[in-house]
Amino acid sequence: MRHAVVILLLTSCITLPLFAQSPEGWKMRIDRSQNAQDPDDRPDLSFTTKGKGFNVKGGPAGTFWDARNNAAGSYTLRATFNLNQPSSHTNYYGLVFGGSQLDGASQSYTYFVVAQNGSYLVRQRTGDATKDVQRASHDAVKRPDASGRSSNTLEVRVAGDTVSYVVNGTVVHSGPKSGLITDGIAGFRVNHQLDVAVEGFEIQRS
Repeated sequence: MRHAVVILLLTSCITLPLFAQSPEGWKMRIDRSQNAQDPDDRPDLSFTTKGKGFNVKGGPAGTFWDARNNAAGSYTLRATFNLNQPSSHTNYYGLVFGGSQLDGASQSYTYFVVAQNGSYLVRQRTGDATKDVQRASHDAVKRPDASGRSSNTLEVRVAGDTVSYVVNGTVVHSGPKSGLITDGIAGFRVNHQLDVAVEGFEIQRS
């Protein structure tokens, strides 16, 4: 009976507090994909400190946040994402903003992410539903070099009624703030089977 209870607890938890070597105050939420070609059933995801930043490596996709990182009004959210090893297929990683109830069934946030094929994506999530805001390729997104590594600095700039999405200093897309929730928790997201180091995560409030 005890083993059955342990298994039930492990399989039912989708939001996990971070202990041991993991960053203090941070949480992660693991996706539960139903897509057989992109499963989230690998148990080997790790989220640890690395220097003054973080490192995410392993299996399922995850969203990572510290509730103290909360922004409202006009601000710039920024971080550098160093891809140490690409995955076997296109997977995205980048910033999360305007988050609320991230550890519940009514999770809500917008994410701005890039992939190893030079594309970027802006997408809204509400509960289990997602909606693309913008999806395109852009030369500003650095692809992996011969060693399999790349480095991309992403920014979300919220100013007045406009939200701008920036990669390595280049605005790749701008759009109206209306229709988006930009006030809320900020964090980041790393999809399946990636090894990504995150540096310089910061919120600059105007």
